Amino acid sequence: MKKQLISLLLLCCAATLGAKVKLHSLVGDNMIVQQQTDVRLWGTARPGVEIKVTPSWSGQTATCQADAQGRWLLTVKTPQASMTPYEITFDDGEPLTVKNVLVGEVWLASGQSNMEMPLKGFPGCCIKDGAQEIINASSMPQVRMFNVPRKQEYEPQTECGGNWMVPSIETAPEFSATAWFFAKSVSKALGLPVGIINCSYGGSTVESWTNRALLETYPDVSLKPEDMEKVLSWERPLLMYNAMLKPVQNYTIKGIIWYQGCSNVGRHETYAQRLANMVDLWRKEWQLGEVPFYFVEIAPYDYDSAVQDEKAAYLREAQFKAQSLIPNSAMISTNDLADPFERHNVHPRNKQTVGLRLSLLALNLTYGQKQFHCFSPQYKSWTTKDSEAWISLDHLEMGICRNYDIQGFEVAGEDRVFHPADNVWVHWQTNEIVVSSKQVAKPVAVRYCFHDFQPGTMIGGNELPLVPFRTDEW
Repeated sequence: MKKQLISLLLLCCAATLGAKVKLHSLVGDNMIVQQQTDVRLWGTARPGVEIKVTPSWSGQTATCQADAQGRWLLTVKTPQASMTPYEITFDDGEPLTVKNVLVGEVWLASGQSNMEMPLKGFPGCCIKDGAQEIINASSMPQVRMFNVPRKQEYEPQTECGGNWMVPSIETAPEFSATAWFFAKSVSKALGLPVGIINCSYGGSTVESWTNRALLETYPDVSLKPEDMEKVLSWERPLLMYNAMLKPVQNYTIKGIIWYQGCSNVGRHETYAQRLANMVDLWRKEWQLGEVPFYFVEIAPYDYDSAVQDEKAAYLREAQFKAQSLIPNSAMISTNDLADPFERHNVHPRNKQTVGLRLSLLALNLTYGQKQFHCFSPQYKSWTTKDSEAWISLDHLEMGICRNYDIQGFEVAGEDRVFHPADNVWVHWQTNEIVVSSKQVAKPVAVRYCFHDFQPGTMIGGNELPLVPFRTDEW
């Protein structure tokens, strides 16, 4: 009889434990939720049970019912952003409270290794002033990060694992450096919390973050497991989308920052449209409208494989083109952010400026802070005057901020052989760039930094570099 009573008590305890609502990994202590909107919260519970959710900022309870599989999702209204920590209680008969919740701005950060690269750096690749940044990280407790664990799956997943991290000397080493500097800048400028969901995978392609239905329309992509196993593991299509992106799509975000492209060098013909297709897919699945999509031009790097050698400039050109295909998007240039000694380092150390430039796009275009100039000078048109090429540029609202020692231009004559310009000067009355070479009597084409590795020196407002370009279609 005593054994039966003990067994009954154990069963009751197990039933009580099983009744406790389970939250998705993104819904937990230290999370940041998007301000002044309806944010989605979700998890699992016993099928059919009623879930009550009460945030401390309002005290109002929202309810929903778990479906036949035990899944549930509801929305709660959030207040204006502040540094005030809140709690959210989830109750399906046994309450569970999530603590230290901030209300602010939430951004998804995605891409490949240059987005993934943490403040502690990679072996053989450091972050400029990374150690000092880690030491100081705890001074910004209102900036938080959720690292989605690196995984691959053949079928779409609902859970990803991971947790929200408050910056400290222990946690900050694992923060995406680019995303951290972006979030810090936005937080300081706006005076509010910023949360980052870091969903990146080193070496991944744009196809890695695209779903099956879309990939099946790409003639050069096979989704047969036996074919995918032949591809370099980090370049496989579909699998990161299934394992890492799909599980986070319920979380309410403000926008997306993206740093990827190196693994698509050599496949530039399809890149712009496929990036646009990916963004369209994500926006439809998030169901938040055309959220901002701000992305990074791949940095100078000397590719040496037969497939990729001297193809990076064409990928950058495709990235620039993608802006016209993706509504509410913009690209930053990083042409000036690789040092000469980083010629063979695909992970340049200066991530602080990358994050800053991404934040300028967000501050100007998303948050209306028009005092921040956010666009690089861009090629507009050109004409010839005798042996000189006269080049007109867009986005010179702040003028040209480097008038001498302008490097990176090349000109070609009718033989289509490019020669470095030996005379470059600024016609300040019209802000045109005048370029010539003693070896070209009459220019028929001009290029600027149109190589794998050729950092230029021309800058406009806020030290933003001229975007690499070519006038030819050779």
